[in-house]
Amino acid sequence: QTYYIASRYLLPASLLLMTLSIDLKAIYNLGYKALVMFFTGTIGIIIGGPISILILSIFFPELFNGAGPDAIWRGLSTLAGSWIGGGANQAAMLEIFEYNPQKYGGMVLVDIVVANIWMAMILFGIGKKDAINKWLKADTSAIEELKEKVSLFSNSNKKIPSLTDYMILLAIAFGTVGFSHLGAEYISELLTSNFEAVADKSSGLSSFASKFFWMISIATFVGIGLSFTKARNFEGIGASKIGSIFIYVLVATIGMKMDLGSILDEPKLILIGVIWMSIHATLLIVVAKLIRAPYFFLAVGSQANVGGAASAPVVAAAFHPSLATVGVLLAVFGYVVGTYGAMICTWLMEYTSNL
Repeated sequence: QTYYIASRYLLPASLLLMTLSIDLKAIYNLGYKALVMFFTGTIGIIIGGPISILILSIFFPELFNGAGPDAIWRGLSTLAGSWIGGGANQAAMLEIFEYNPQKYGGMVLVDIVVANIWMAMILFGIGKKDAINKWLKADTSAIEELKEKVSLFSNSNKKIPSLTDYMILLAIAFGTVGFSHLGAEYISELLTSNFEAVADKSSGLSSFASKFFWMISIATFVGIGLSFTKARNFEGIGASKIGSIFIYVLVATIGMKMDLGSILDEPKLILIGVIWMSIHATLLIVVAKLIRAPYFFLAVGSQANVGGAASAPVVAAAFHPSLATVGVLLAVFGYVVGTYGAMICTWLMEYTSNL
């Protein structure tokens, strides 16, 4: 029962802890180009999934013959969750769209292989950033301003934690978990009782009947709400790091249910991932060229989606150590939009799979 415990209790707690520190004003102050590149990356993932299905269905129509929990679009929903948000959103998609857990290992392997190849390409590009920025005709003066702003924000938020700090933080986290369970129960029951489309499992709106969906939604919104209060200062004692620990436990419990050998049954899954990521990358490059965005915004905007809180700070810090927090801010923002963006992507993939 470890997965059930981790997904129902540690997952909403981690979402609360990771969104607690989100500073919507600071993200806005990064400038419109940073946000444009972030959302371009998000849109690239949302449209990349259904387009890759359309392309491969021409050559390998049998790949999409699965039904029920084995339907491939259900499995690809977990990739959408991971590549827009992160591990928490990935687990949420697995639960909401009920993909066969025994086949999930194949999807995770696609995630690991494709996402890390793309990250390696981005890191290689950092060594050529001056040439890339010249080709993009980008104005990099905003990056220098960012370095100064982020350094000030980061230094002013540090604090030596006490036991009291940790106890209050965990009380907020698990109090929110309890509130999320209670709210999810009422909302799910209210919607299924009053709306036939929500109660009908064959309907595209049936996801809104999921108690799990409302549980993580409530936890996320509570986190966003608390980010406008003094509670956001708990990031100074490592709120997001504790949230990351919970995610690692969740991922480990998912791992215990996997069969990594399943990728050998369908090696074409890797091809879906490659096409999908190519669409994401192409859209980013085109938009960066059009708006003359610095390579920094392209790289971090992409990794805030695809890599999440684990990779985006690494890529940002590769430009300059003081910029790591920019990666964190955008990655945390990815956690907020990840579930909803992935659900839109999944509905589009379900539609294209049935064409």
